[in-house]
Amino acid sequence: MPYITVESGALSNQQKELLIERLTEESSEIMNVPREFFVVTIKELPDKNFGIGGKTIDKVKAEYIQEQKP
Repeated sequence: MPYITVESGALSNQQKELLIERLTEESSEIMNVPREFFVVTIKELPDKNFGIGGKTIDKVKAEYIQEQKP
């Protein structure tokens, strides 16, 4: 039974449903395993609980938003 885990920041219910649907669909096709055998879990983490480049994600997002302003 294939098991797919996604760890991310907060997602809307619509995003979660779409992720589960598409991950199952594509994986089933690629692996030639029926969709009914797939398990997908989504673990949402607060932006302060993970980081990249030595900074928490909330700081990375804030910096990105500042850089995008004209």
